[in-house]
Amino acid sequence: MAQRGDQLDRETLSCSICLDLLRDPVTIPCGHSYCMRCIKVFWDGENQRRIYSCPQCREAFTPRPVLKKNTMLAALVEQLKEKTERQRELEVSRLNIQQRIQEREKDVKLLQQQGETVSRSADKAVEDSEKIFTQLIRLLQKRSSDVKRQIRSQQQTEVSGVKELQEKLQQEITELKRKDAELKQLSHTEDHNQFLHNYPSVSQLSEPTDSSSINIRPLRYFEDVTAAVSELRDKLQDILRDKWTNISMTVTRVDVLLPQPEPEPKTRAEFLKYSREITLDPNTANTKLLLSEGNRKVEYTYPLQSYSSHTDRFTNHPQVLSKESLTGRCYWEVERRGGVYVAVAYKNISRGGSESLFGHNDKSWSLICSTNRYGFCFNSIKTLVLGPRSSRVGVYLDHRAGILSFYSVSETMTLLHRVQTTFTQPLYAGLWIGDTAELCKVK
Repeated sequence: MAQRGDQLDRETLSCSICLDLLRDPVTIPCGHSYCMRCIKVFWDGENQRRIYSCPQCREAFTPRPVLKKNTMLAALVEQLKEKTERQRELEVSRLNIQQRIQEREKDVKLLQQQGETVSRSADKAVEDSEKIFTQLIRLLQKRSSDVKRQIRSQQQTEVSGVKELQEKLQQEITELKRKDAELKQLSHTEDHNQFLHNYPSVSQLSEPTDSSSINIRPLRYFEDVTAAVSELRDKLQDILRDKWTNISMTVTRVDVLLPQPEPEPKTRAEFLKYSREITLDPNTANTKLLLSEGNRKVEYTYPLQSYSSHTDRFTNHPQVLSKESLTGRCYWEVERRGGVYVAVAYKNISRGGSESLFGHNDKSWSLICSTNRYGFCFNSIKTLVLGPRSSRVGVYLDHRAGILSFYSVSETMTLLHRVQTTFTQPLYAGLWIGDTAELCKVK
């Protein structure tokens, strides 16, 4: 409904001769209104007949009516124009908002993807760590079993030797007791003849067990094993403590957030840290342009330049692109004279037709620099830009952060216009030339 109302207002306040909004509107006696210049030109053609008619209703007037500006209609036309302008500004604002919404939606999606990636990576790290620790536990358990088996085996060997020696000693004790009983009985024989007769029959004692074969160890036995295992435990604890610090630091160093863009420079000295030496690509230059100063300077010339044909050359507009692609953080300055567009564009921008003009498509962003004012254009939507006039323009690009800023450069730097978007391809510096411009060597 609002668009229908605007259309009716425009039709009501339009001149039926030039079909444009009324300029210096006048109302003739029949009540119809025209641009003062349009109706004058129309009636000048009727001077010979001396009859002056209305182009719409054909009512005739004699003599020629005196034309006076209709101030009320002029005021209405002006109102319809501050409204049209405000609508354009609203459209630009809406476009910026929609771009920001798209950017934030992309950021949300990217964060979601990164969150999912972090979760998958964390799950895998937990799973792998659990497997490694399980293997470590199993290795320790195996070593524990080996130690137990070796201790028990040595225990069995030692105990068997003790029992064998013990049995041998017990047999020797029994034999000695038996001999002692025989000798005791013989010693109590009173008959001398019988004593002498029985004495040789007393069996000789067997050789005693060598006492040196009985090695009584101190009561330590396997305490050395315990000490060795304790030493191993202490070393493992030291290793785990040191390596755990490294593991903890590695985990805390995991960056789970999107990298934040670095702050934008404030002073010219800070901007110059990112200065790029840029040259113009002759293969893209329109034939109305002459390049010089090592392909840094360009001017509008006539007659046309005899460039060779090239698929990258602009055919309809006096434009040229840089040879170098621009990514990361870059800064450059343009010294201009007369009307110049200072732009950035994708490599695949059209090379012909009205859609190839910088700022009149979705592949380029352009600051329009005329003799007395600035403007900004993207996707054929123009915005008036206010700022101090200067012959030098600075351009700052942070490709990753999607920031493009234009500055008026004199003794100080003044921000003219700033774009926040998402760049999907490398950019190239661009110039539309109405007079002369030069890519400056800055230090």
